[in-house]
Amino acid sequence: MRPGILNPLFTEVEALKGVGPQVSKQLKKLGIERVVDLLYHLPTGSIERIKAPAATAALLGRIVILELTPFDTRDSRSGRGPSRIFANDSDGNAISLVYFNNPGWAKRTLPKGEKRIVSGKLEQYGDEWQIIHPEVAEPGKGPPLIREPVYPLTEGLTNRRLGELVREALERAPELAEWIEPSLAARECWSAWRASLARVHHEPGAEDSRRRLAYDEIFANQLALMLLRQSQRRHRTNALPGTGELIRRLDLPYQLTDAQRRVIREIRGDLAQMTPMLRLLQGDVGSGKTLVAVAAMLTAVESGAQAAMLAPTEILARQHHATLLKQLDSIGVRVAILTGREKGRARDSVLMGLADGSIDVLVGTHAIFQEKVAYKQLGLAVIDEQHRFGVSQRLLLASKAEHPPHLLVMTATPIPRTLTLTQYGEMDVSRIDEMPPGRTPVETRVISEEKLAEVINGLGRHISGGGQAYWVCPLVEESEKSDAAAAEERARVLKLRFGEDKVGLVHGRMKGAGKDSVMARFASGELAVLVATTVIEVGVDVPNATLMIVEGAERFGLAQLHQLRGRVGRGTGKSVCLLIRGQNLTDVGRARLSLMRETSDGFRIAEEDLRLRGPGEILGTRQSGEDAFRVARAEDVAELAPIAQSDALLLLDRDGGLKGERGQAARVCLYLFERDQAVDLIRSG
Repeated sequence: MRPGILNPLFTEVEALKGVGPQVSKQLKKLGIERVVDLLYHLPTGSIERIKAPAATAALLGRIVILELTPFDTRDSRSGRGPSRIFANDSDGNAISLVYFNNPGWAKRTLPKGEKRIVSGKLEQYGDEWQIIHPEVAEPGKGPPLIREPVYPLTEGLTNRRLGELVREALERAPELAEWIEPSLAARECWSAWRASLARVHHEPGAEDSRRRLAYDEIFANQLALMLLRQSQRRHRTNALPGTGELIRRLDLPYQLTDAQRRVIREIRGDLAQMTPMLRLLQGDVGSGKTLVAVAAMLTAVESGAQAAMLAPTEILARQHHATLLKQLDSIGVRVAILTGREKGRARDSVLMGLADGSIDVLVGTHAIFQEKVAYKQLGLAVIDEQHRFGVSQRLLLASKAEHPPHLLVMTATPIPRTLTLTQYGEMDVSRIDEMPPGRTPVETRVISEEKLAEVINGLGRHISGGGQAYWVCPLVEESEKSDAAAAEERARVLKLRFGEDKVGLVHGRMKGAGKDSVMARFASGELAVLVATTVIEVGVDVPNATLMIVEGAERFGLAQLHQLRGRVGRGTGKSVCLLIRGQNLTDVGRARLSLMRETSDGFRIAEEDLRLRGPGEILGTRQSGEDAFRVARAEDVAELAPIAQSDALLLLDRDGGLKGERGQAARVCLYLFERDQAVDLIRSG
């Protein structure tokens, strides 16, 4: 239950004046359902009005506030043109007030001979001064604001109406006790929470106040992750020391790198403890993360426990299953798969094997979350490509055992340090920063779409030489709002050129069996070209595919392009990535493609992606629904996350935790930003 002081903020917006079903529906389109949502719906700029006693030539092109007296009207002769109401200012200057619709309303609002306060942009039209569709108020009845904030809007909702609702929300906002460490607040010259909110809405350019609100959000994030970590560390689980026997018997494709050996030691050290492991494993594309995960799972199996590997897509789950079967079946480790496609007896057999312990390793998608899935002794959970999963999914997986399982999270998207703090602050971090021997760097070229015919000719030569290629398009089908090439259309064109039996197509709308069939044909070499959307971004491994073509490359983020490039260069042959760019290239698009040419260092690319795109997009969180920061920008996260982490640590270690005076205030901050996991921990004591 929330602290009572916050009750006025968490009421539905329908409690505000004049908010009925229609306005409520419009607000919901903006993500505004409660009063607190209005407070954090910040303006993007402001309209500056000049209050003047009379119109002058110097005010042309400016938004003015004038007191005018209407004296004449002129309606459109055809009925299709504008209506004009002529009015004098205090100096006798005539100004034409122009309305393109509803002339009756304009005449009633601006009656002849009665003074009105009028606001709008003063313009010159022929010999006349005019204001088109001005705002009007009676003297003494709320003239337009000198400075009016401009908000993100949706159809049917005016800026004036939204501003009125925000002002009412601010009136409901209580004064809150301070949760920021006093010396930090003093050093930054930050005002209190309510004063900062009010100033940001009244003065959209007040950067210091906006920055304080961004800090609040980042602080809530850091404190929530620390509380989550504390809670999980208090649990006890089964130690999994392993024997090393199964790992020694494993037939490895190559010698482990020093980085892989170091990370395996870190993981085995965690597994040998009775405190559940919470570890993030970062490694660039092709650095050998999966082999490290196999070593961890074998350690669990050697210790008499089961291991589960969670993949974000069915394609990747089935690829992992095939790889693990090949590696582990010969050493007596029993591997099974569970996705939404397993039905009937096959599914029942897997469920029975998990419950009686005859299955050692399970690979699957979200199906392994389901309530009916019960393990005899789940000791280790491995989550592949964690940026597709949030904290709540990690906790759900952890609930699948009597004791919380050890947790290893892998991502092939190198993550900048500041994002590691804000996305994975409750986890220890291991990094594989060395590539296995024999990996040949992928040559990257940027080509204009004007040379598309040359690219297709080059693809033909590549196929004739026995090579395979990916062709990635950003959309599934043509859109009236986008000139992006469509995967279906591209596949049709390439099939006409190279033959139906040479070109395959996969995209997100296809059913699992259809996707798997096409992928299997490509992996076996039956298909020479795989046309796809970014469904192949993660995990597809075909060593003979040495050409990657990305059409509309400027439409992709850097991290996504890096992942796509990582689909080639997985064998011993030379690989090439062609980035086809459109004609209307923005500065950001040009910078992205230039960097892709310059480097294959995923960590450098990730840092640049953070700068260009912001924290919500780099990990795909906006697409997958994971909470993005509402107030904090990319530069705020980079600068303030380390400070917020130190402040949260100080609160828990020195200032009495959540039971101290500052801790009580910090609870309120957590509720404001709805850090649900931390709030649940507070509720449970």
